[in-house]
Amino acid sequence: MIDFRYHLVSIVAVFLALGLGLLVGATALQPTALGGLIRLSQQERQQIASALAANRQLSRQIDSNDQFAQAGAAVSGHVQLQNKFFDTSPSTEQQLSQLAQQFAPAGTSLRGSPVAQASQAIAGAILTKDGPGQPVAGQRDAASVALLSGFGAGGFLNVTGHPDARATLAVVILPDSPQSTSIADPQSQRLVTLAQQANLTGQGTVVAGSVAGSGPGSAIDVMRNGGRAGHLSSVDNADHAIGQIVVAQALYEQLRGVSGSYGTGAGATAPGPSPAPTPASLQPAPGQPSRPAVRAGKS
Repeated sequence: MIDFRYHLVSIVAVFLALGLGLLVGATALQPTALGGLIRLSQQERQQIASALAANRQLSRQIDSNDQFAQAGAAVSGHVQLQNKFFDTSPSTEQQLSQLAQQFAPAGTSLRGSPVAQASQAIAGAILTKDGPGQPVAGQRDAASVALLSGFGAGGFLNVTGHPDARATLAVVILPDSPQSTSIADPQSQRLVTLAQQANLTGQGTVVAGSVAGSGPGSAIDVMRNGGRAGHLSSVDNADHAIGQIVVAQALYEQLRGVSGSYGTGAGATAPGPSPAPTPASLQPAPGQPSRPAVRAGKS
């Protein structure tokens, strides 16, 4: 008969052997396992450092694109249209016409619908062709201040900065999303009317919207598919840095009398204006070193 002490000794021997096995295994594997973990940690650190460096480079690129997109222009001010400007009720239409007639400079011939008259009057207060007999760009006058104040008091617009210090070029910025998907939408139709009046009054106008705000029913859709493009330019991705650059390029093209539909949306004919060719007079003669060309423009 096997007594209890034999079982106890056997059990103790089994656990002792197991403990010694674990100790020997951990001691033998420790250098290999530790080395692998160290190498893995180093690889992870290198990947993280590489990702951070790439992120910094992209951030610098975005900053550079944003700075380039805003370079070379002095913004005189902003005119923000209010909801009342898009109201088509007879009373609002009458008020628009009355304000336009009241504040338009003497001798001005207002034409078209009430919103067209109001758009013509507002455009005349903030833009100029800066030519002979035209208001001087950058010069403020009391009549423009009074006109913008009158439309502001009527609830049609808000003003920031000094848009009455007339500019020669204008950018009409669309809402983040159109009110409807129909090109008959009053808001979009009236925005196009204002843009057309601005284009006639100044040296050029670009209608710019975000990708989402330039879709069906937007003012850009009205221009491209509703037969109201005229000599206006449009940019449908101005919420991206490349689109903002194209806005600046399109304004320059407007100074040359060239308009286009730019961007990536439906109806766009090109991502942006084609680069202007280098004048023949600046091409180096055979055997002569090339010289840097400088192109300047007034905006």
